[in-house]
Amino acid sequence: MTLRVIVADDQALVRTAFRMIIDARDDLEVVGEASDGREAVRLTRELAPDVVLMDVRMPVVDGIEATRQIAAGGGRTRVLVLTTWDVDAYVVAALRAGASGFLLKDIRPGELVDAIRLTARGDALLAPAVLSRVLDRFLRVASDPAPPPLGDLSVREREVLTLIGQALSNAEIAERLRLSEATVKNHVTAVLRKLNLRDRVQAVVAAYDHGLVRPRRP
Repeated sequence: MTLRVIVADDQALVRTAFRMIIDARDDLEVVGEASDGREAVRLTRELAPDVVLMDVRMPVVDGIEATRQIAAGGGRTRVLVLTTWDVDAYVVAALRAGASGFLLKDIRPGELVDAIRLTARGDALLAPAVLSRVLDRFLRVASDPAPPPLGDLSVREREVLTLIGQALSNAEIAERLRLSEATVKNHVTAVLRKLNLRDRVQAVVAAYDHGLVRPRRP
């Protein structure tokens, strides 16, 4: 199955570069380009892509608000935010708006392709070093008024959520808890369902919000 992608960036050169990388793969296709957030939202509603590559700083409507509108639409489209180190603060806001992950703009072509594929199936690519730097620095001051309750998570599911918050993969969680990967996958699915979370990235934010994972001190 071909994964359909929209590229949203106000720089035409960037959009062209990403299109060339994506269209060179047999299983990926760029179905639209947007130069601002409003256009990205409109194209998403019209074309229902699998993934939107979303720049943060764009005119008319910025990438964070565009991500919020796309996520609020309730469709299957997932948003992968593009950022640079000097706008880390926007990443947390984008994740809270419903983004499924983020990439640095200097990402290698192969990593971009892998990230799109993983994001489309709900396993957003998160580099642990990048994730910890962003979340540890900004979640302390960018919290929601009240995070959603943990509901009826079992003790084991809370353990799994805590380890997700530490950016561990299913294989790493399985090794830590001495479980099979299939069992861990079932627990992850249960956590996402019970907390009404879109994907693993939202679970990371939830783990921080509930204090299951603590930001490291500078």
